[in-house]
Amino acid sequence: MAADAASTPTQSGAQSTASSAPAGPPAAQARVVMSPSEVSRALRRMAHEILERNKGHEGLVLMGIPSRGVPLAHRLAAIIEEVEGAVVPVGALDVTMHRDDLRRQPTRPVLPTTMPPGGVDDRIVVLVDDVLYSGRTIRAALEALTDLGRPRAVRLAVLVDRGHRELPIRADHVGKNLPTSSAERVKVALAESDGTDEVRISGGDR
Repeated sequence: MAADAASTPTQSGAQSTASSAPAGPPAAQARVVMSPSEVSRALRRMAHEILERNKGHEGLVLMGIPSRGVPLAHRLAAIIEEVEGAVVPVGALDVTMHRDDLRRQPTRPVLPTTMPPGGVDDRIVVLVDDVLYSGRTIRAALEALTDLGRPRAVRLAVLVDRGHRELPIRADHVGKNLPTSSAERVKVALAESDGTDEVRISGGDR
C-alpha cells in the first residue's frame, strides 16, 4: 500500500514528496586494510623483532589477551620455534575483572587465565593483543599480571595500533599502524575463530 501511494500522482499532478525525496548517503562499507598474506607477514616480522629485542628466545614468555590475542600469541610462538628451534611458553591473561569500565560496558564473560609453563617470575613477558586503542585493556593486563608473579620486564605486541590513546601506553612491536577516527571501528578476524585472517575498518566519514 505505501509503495503504491508513493508512486501515484497527487491531484495537482506532482509526484508525492515520498518518491522525490533524496535517499540519503549509503551506509559506509567496511574495507579490508590487511589481507591474509599481510597479517601473516606482519606476524612474522613481529616475531623477528621480538627475538632481536630479546637477543634470542631465552627467558621469553608470551601472554595472549583473550580473545584474539591468544591465537596471535600462539602464532608468534610457532614462528619463534621455527626460527630458533626452541619452544617459547604461551599463556592466556584475562583482564575482565581488572577493567576500569565495567560499570559502563555490557556484562563481559570472564575467560580463562592460563599460566605458562614455568610461570612469569623473572621472565620477559610479551603481552599480545589484536588492537591497541585507548590503552585501558593493557592497563588492566598489567594489573592482572601482578596477580601471577613478578616478571623481569613486560613488553607489548599488537597486530594493529589504531591510535587514540587515553593512557601513556605504547606498543613495542606493531604489525600495522592504522590511523583512524574515533567514529571508525576496527575488526580483526582470525582463522582460528572467524575462518579467515583479515582486518577491516568501517564507520566514520571515510
